[in-house]
Amino acid sequence: MARIAILPGSFDPVTVGHLDIVKRSTSLFDKIIIGLGINSMKQTMFTTEQRMKWLQTTFKEFPNVEVKAYEGLTVNFCKQEQAKYILRGLRTSTDFQFEKAIAQMNQLLEAEIETVFILSLPQYAPVSSTIVRDIIRHGGDVKQFLPNGVTP
Repeated sequence: MARIAILPGSFDPVTVGHLDIVKRSTSLFDKIIIGLGINSMKQTMFTTEQRMKWLQTTFKEFPNVEVKAYEGLTVNFCKQEQAKYILRGLRTSTDFQFEKAIAQMNQLLEAEIETVFILSLPQYAPVSSTIVRDIIRHGGDVKQFLPNGVTP
């Protein structure tokens, strides 16, 4: 059976931290699906189409990485894609506390789906989409925080 993982997120925008987590995880899984979660209740800075384009550009060189959009529960998307793993990057202990609760709830919803945490490298720990959006709003240069081809 193929080891398939879903890396879910809003990727608003995708960052070098996301890229690093995927890069370091490609040898662990047969396939990684970047799951662009669509949530009509969440206000995003960039359109779904723009984020999809950036994700496709960012991960085009990875043969075992696909990009797909989805709505609803991540565990349902995992079942749809026959993924047994949810992949999450952790930057801080706060991330861990938040992600642990989600992982435990997902485990209660679908016991056969396991969450795998990958720690960010120290140089990427301060990089978050939230901070990048704030820099963009205030006219700052975010080039160093974004993968090549991602230009807001």
